[in-house]
Amino acid sequence: MTDRQDWTKFAEGAEILTHDNIARVSKGLPFKARLALRGLLQMQTGSLAIQMPDGRKVVVVGKMEGPKAAVTLRNWKLAYRALLTGTIGVAETYMDGDWDSPDIVSFLQLFLINGEAADQYANGTGGIMQVVEKIRHWMRGNSKAGSKRNISAHYDLGNDFYKAWLDPSMTYSSALYSTGANDLQSAQNAKYRALAEATGIKPGDHVLEIGCGWGGFAEFAAREMGCRVTGLTISREQLVFAEERIRKAGLSDRVDFRFQDYRDETGVYDKIISIEMFEAVGEKYWSTYFTKLKDCLKPGGQAGLQIITIKPEAFAKYKANPDFIQKYVFPGGMLPTPEHLLALSRKVDLSMVKDFGFGLDYARTLAEWRDRFWAAWERVKPLGFDDRFKRLWDFYLFYCEAGFLSRNIDVRQVVFARA
Repeated sequence: MTDRQDWTKFAEGAEILTHDNIARVSKGLPFKARLALRGLLQMQTGSLAIQMPDGRKVVVVGKMEGPKAAVTLRNWKLAYRALLTGTIGVAETYMDGDWDSPDIVSFLQLFLINGEAADQYANGTGGIMQVVEKIRHWMRGNSKAGSKRNISAHYDLGNDFYKAWLDPSMTYSSALYSTGANDLQSAQNAKYRALAEATGIKPGDHVLEIGCGWGGFAEFAAREMGCRVTGLTISREQLVFAEERIRKAGLSDRVDFRFQDYRDETGVYDKIISIEMFEAVGEKYWSTYFTKLKDCLKPGGQAGLQIITIKPEAFAKYKANPDFIQKYVFPGGMLPTPEHLLALSRKVDLSMVKDFGFGLDYARTLAEWRDRFWAAWERVKPLGFDDRFKRLWDFYLFYCEAGFLSRNIDVRQVVFARA
């Protein structure tokens, strides 16, 4: 929790949980509840205040300073489900109202920071359930047909849904605040400008955008950089919106959009842009994607990518255990490490010439989206979304923010050059 007074108030009257009193405190509790409490004693960093279903409160204190988090358990399902299916279980019990927290970001951040202790509590020990989720993730692979299904699962929730809480540019990727922007729309434009300039886009260039979203970058680049843009999307909803926005902007002579998989592109371009699309490619197709980058670049051309990455030491566990995001938000997705990007580019003789990380800006972007989503909920709900969906979306935004704050994941702008 960010406010020390709020945490102190929540923890008032709580007993500090130790190895000496764990047997007494957990007496009479279900087996997996006792197991979870014992696992929490391994926590090294931060503090966690827990209000148990019977009303009693305990506090677990790590050896080092860190996030102060709190959780109210309405039953012990969080303990059961987290042990079985990791973050999927944590998310589903939150969606079902089995637990709550006054600061869910701090609660999730606490476990990301604590690593091995988190393994015992939030990364799952239920082998068969982990296998089931891994098979489900594999079945959502990003073949051309699979990619269309997976993208539709997220982006075709409806343009009105996203329009209700995104900024007016309809940009659904990290903003860039660290250059001095103070509001979301300005920070999104700053992100576009930073990537365009890093990639070396000039007036008259023909730019391919792989994954054009609702057309925000294409409009910016055509208007501000004086280039031509060809944008690819496999979301029907986004295509309709993007074409209309470009028509209204009077830029139809400089921008065209296609409903097309990137693997089917045969043109050659001065520059390529791809903003937070690589995460949806799927590990099986990473090499295919980088080969396509090279094939579609003219000699001397550059490709500018904005990509979410995961720290190398977390990748093996992340790959082995599909998480909440992969099941509910981006089916078929997989985050690379920075080292993966370097190896993939070298394999096709592309040189990495720039690499700029700004993960804390993504945490701020997510917090801004969450505030806007909450403010817009009464307009969003009549579109056909229920309270369980709201809690799913809340958890998604909380979970991602915690990941960036804990430095478990990062976002970076990377530029690759063809000789």
